[in-house]
Amino acid sequence: MSTVDGVRYEADGAVATCTFDRPDRSNAMDIPMQARYGALLRQADADPDVRAVVVTGAGRAFCPGADLGLLETVASRPPAEGNVRDVLAATTVGVPVVAAINGGCAGLGFVIACSADVRFAAAGAKFTTAFARRGLIAEYGIAKLLPELVGRGRARDLLLSGRTFTAEQALEYGLVQEVVPAGDLAGHAHAYATELATYSAPRSMAVMKEQFAREALLPLPEAAREAAALMLESFGHPELAEGLASWNERRAPRFPPHR
Repeated sequence: MSTVDGVRYEADGAVATCTFDRPDRSNAMDIPMQARYGALLRQADADPDVRAVVVTGAGRAFCPGADLGLLETVASRPPAEGNVRDVLAATTVGVPVVAAINGGCAGLGFVIACSADVRFAAAGAKFTTAFARRGLIAEYGIAKLLPELVGRGRARDLLLSGRTFTAEQALEYGLVQEVVPAGDLAGHAHAYATELATYSAPRSMAVMKEQFAREALLPLPEAAREAAALMLESFGHPELAEGLASWNERRAPRFPPHR
């Protein structure tokens, strides 16, 4: 296991872990690191053996945002389409992504955390959107992502103020699903990802991720009609038979990969 362009990747059975590991910059993200992160999530998504991904940080920080060099580059040249795709990679891959927020989470790192499917945080971890206090705007779609997680009022508060808040407050706001002791975070996130990989059908999770994106934009009757069509389609796939068989036989399912 080695670190390339500031990101370490490890596959442990059906769970892969991406770790931001740039100790000299407290995991601040530059362009190669950003590109590496996106490439690794797409690599995991294409690997039939990987069924869930954990994203975390090494040391005391998750990701405190963009490195100064990245900010200087963006100031002279707008972000390319590939940059946006990399930052939001968790929203475009079919594999579920679990963020284990071990420490400081700000700016670009905050966007990456919000783009994950599920978020756990270490007790006492600090969060901030940061953008307004740096003279920036709500970057990389966070003005859409954050209201969907915490509601419009709280999202406006966090984006306009750029104030720092704790993991415990993030739990109260609905931003994270659980707060656990720092020493337990990695194991807790891996155990959750393992449960997804073991008991949830990869195809079901991938289709649900697409539904989250599409149906949120539809009126309820139209969303229900689309879901009904997808349900009928799912009857023709092997996951249903295996899901029922495993339930009746009281065993873990053996779902096929969805690739």
